[in-house]
Amino acid sequence: MTKGQVQAYLARPHNSLWKKTVNRPGGGPYQKGVHGGTWRTFLTQDPKSFSPLHEQDSETAAVVGPLSDSLLEYDVYRRAWRPNIASYQVRVNQATQTLDITFTLRPDLWWTSLADPQKKVRVTSDDVVFWYNQIEGNPELQQSGYAGQFVQMPDGTQKRITIQKIDDRTFVFHYPRIVAMPELSSNMDFGPRYVFEPVLKKQGAAGVLKLWTIDTDPRTLPSMGPYYLASYHPGLGVTLVRNPWYWKRDRFGQSIPYLHAIEDKILPNIETVKLKFLAGDLDSYTLRPQDLSDLVKEPRDYTVYSAGPSLGAQFFSWNQNPRNKDKPFYSWFTQAKFRQAMSCFFNRQRVIDQVYRGLAEPALWFFAKPNPFFDPAIQQTYLYDPARGLRLLADLGIHPGPDGRLRDAQGHLIAFTLTVNNDSNLPIDIANVYADELKKVGITLTVRPLDFQKIVDSLLKTYDWQMILIGLSGANYFPTQGDNVWLSQGNLHLWNPLQTIPATPWEAQLDRLYWQGYATRDHAKAAQIWDQFQHIILNEVPILYTVYPEVFRAVRNRWGNVAVDNVGAPDMNYVYLTP
Repeated sequence: MTKGQVQAYLARPHNSLWKKTVNRPGGGPYQKGVHGGTWRTFLTQDPKSFSPLHEQDSETAAVVGPLSDSLLEYDVYRRAWRPNIASYQVRVNQATQTLDITFTLRPDLWWTSLADPQKKVRVTSDDVVFWYNQIEGNPELQQSGYAGQFVQMPDGTQKRITIQKIDDRTFVFHYPRIVAMPELSSNMDFGPRYVFEPVLKKQGAAGVLKLWTIDTDPRTLPSMGPYYLASYHPGLGVTLVRNPWYWKRDRFGQSIPYLHAIEDKILPNIETVKLKFLAGDLDSYTLRPQDLSDLVKEPRDYTVYSAGPSLGAQFFSWNQNPRNKDKPFYSWFTQAKFRQAMSCFFNRQRVIDQVYRGLAEPALWFFAKPNPFFDPAIQQTYLYDPARGLRLLADLGIHPGPDGRLRDAQGHLIAFTLTVNNDSNLPIDIANVYADELKKVGITLTVRPLDFQKIVDSLLKTYDWQMILIGLSGANYFPTQGDNVWLSQGNLHLWNPLQTIPATPWEAQLDRLYWQGYATRDHAKAAQIWDQFQHIILNEVPILYTVYPEVFRAVRNRWGNVAVDNVGAPDMNYVYLTP
């Protein structure tokens, strides 16, 4: 797609199917609900663990997440932080150029379990301090929050953000320099110290990593979040039930969530999920592109909501880890022109038309639209243009042979493997479209579908992948989110993780800009920094975003307070079963 084609595409009128959907974004206020009801949904796979240390996959996160709660909440609709389980105060010391953020926990927070619901262990500062220092701060545990505990000082050295207990409910993070948004970098979930600390002392990190496997009786798991994990039957499903000790209330003073339970069926096949929904066995269903025309037909006992294009997109990345330096692909992937050429061979319009049936937008930007530093003018410039791609490869000494297949200067065929998640046809279809486009220019791309957990192991442990198509969970509302991805020392700096010093000048520049933006509280000055940051990513192409799918979700009409969007709705705290 050329720039003009992109603009024309984004300005296109919606087709007639959109008229049969409902646009109802969230943000409240919500009407008064009633308690009760079981929300029936699904997971595509079994959870891998019950431990918060193993939340890399969405299934485990869906099971583990409701057992905890975060210090703060970010209201994306109003673009403001607000207290959640803790109030807070930021103090900036201009004289020392340091910053403190002090949190005070609510007094009504408890660890309880279904196995012993009357045993209440108070949530205290000790839980937070222990988790920050001994769990997230333990490099042996390889937690995503580890990199975020350090800030780069103006002289280039790294200093750790420390935490100090003040009393049982109060603790303070001490920042060694002033930062732009301490709310973001200090916000955290955590687990119960009284469970994890004895294991850490006796068995070390290895023992902690073995805690709360899927063989653990789920009723024994402590929760301070909105739900308990009540049951798990491998291959069948998971049930969460409401935690009566949970603190949160609606604006009428009623406890929330309203739901009594959430039932997650294990349904690996998405077609089965659709049939279950149509049979009335599930309460919601996120549509695939091919489903929309059928599911908007009347009559129906559900509503199809249009949530708009997704905030995130799946992306390609190329392995630049020096562990593979003896392999031909390493010499290709470490060249910016090669990656730029790969961008020129990717046909987003074909993916939109063939894979998403027109229900997607080209993903040309680095920041998501809710990001305060999103600028629509800063976008990918290496758009689909095979001729340009071949010129870029020619600059690297890569030319077609008599058989039309591309070879490098050493005579190696340009051929490599693309790993994709096998739990959905969509990434496989995207990969096959890309493989076909590359075949046209003489490149052989072998598509390798793989189980998600094996992909995680490959990314974090063995580093034995070549090219990958993947998406990262979490909303990218702020430029400093995902520090473990964008900083060269991060464990999810996919193309070359855990660098002791930046491997390339552009990665060193990214690190510098990241820390400058991280420490700049003035929005206008910060915008100049983050503009540069985006330009580098888009020019160097360590990752290549694909498309933003349009999201449609069907929800049964028996539920009240239903709103659907891509930034936080439906808010399951407020969804209730109508009388």
